[in-house]
Amino acid sequence: MNFPAKSFFSKTFHLIGIFLLFVAFPVFAKDYTQKIFLWDGVPNMETQKRDTILYYVPAKEQPSDENSVGRSLPAVIICPGGSYHHLGMPHEGFASARWFASHGVAAFVLRYRVAYNCHHYPDQLEDLQMAIVYIREHAAEFNIDNNKIGAIGYSAGGHLVTMAGEFASTHNELLKLGIETSESVRPDFVMPVYPVVSMQDDIGHKWSRRSLLGHQWKEPNATKGWTLLNFWGHAYSQNLKDEFSMELNVPDDMPPTFILACEDDPVVIYENSVRLEKALSAKNIPHLFVSYPKGGHGFGMKENSLIMEESHWNDEKLLPWLKQIGIVN
Repeated sequence: MNFPAKSFFSKTFHLIGIFLLFVAFPVFAKDYTQKIFLWDGVPNMETQKRDTILYYVPAKEQPSDENSVGRSLPAVIICPGGSYHHLGMPHEGFASARWFASHGVAAFVLRYRVAYNCHHYPDQLEDLQMAIVYIREHAAEFNIDNNKIGAIGYSAGGHLVTMAGEFASTHNELLKLGIETSESVRPDFVMPVYPVVSMQDDIGHKWSRRSLLGHQWKEPNATKGWTLLNFWGHAYSQNLKDEFSMELNVPDDMPPTFILACEDDPVVIYENSVRLEKALSAKNIPHLFVSYPKGGHGFGMKENSLIMEESHWNDEKLLPWLKQIGIVN
């Protein structure tokens, strides 16, 4: 395999990614019953088929009563994190799917396009919007309630699901691809967990920003910025940083939002979540901000992680919120 000119560490991450994708990943990915290639048969998108996959994990049967017989199920699209460079599929993707499925929610784990395979914006948003539309168009097949389709995302995936909620009416990427549909690309609720939120210099997660917006010599998103102190040339205009800072773009019709973050997060600065919560409050958007003093980053819904064992945040915080907003019974 030929590598482009990269640093030693970049090559190392590349090799680790290959191992996880082709060796470790199949060991964990046993929960899904259907593998959906979202761009299959879509004009001009066939070359994207292998990099965008939606894994369907059906909801487990719940105890039925006379009020629930025949009722359509809610659904959630799960967007693992990985700095928009790679994806944490097992602990953030399939572990989350198992939990949602156990509570009667149809789960779809989205393997969206990332910088590891040379994909930058708008590819990630295209993938999530296509997943939302696909599920809505096949709602009857999956027995899904079209008005209860949400998205949960971790780290950079948290930025992605927030972006889907904020950009639904202003950045419909499917229309730009010539894909016409009567279905909305807006998720009905979003759940960013230890999310990347801001692209500002003071608190932004620079690896996620670079992976999302690209390199200045290869992608049009970034402005010219090479210096001896900025060898890779990742300099971005203030307008661009503002456009992709989620705390600055909350619309009046933002979906109900669940945020979770830990104050000791060593990867994504905690202030990201604080600023998003303030922006949601300023717009009077229904939301819940769950904060823990300790817990770190990247735990997802991994059953044996320390914060899961101590807090059971999904059972103790997320599930009551889903009931409160009418998603689950």
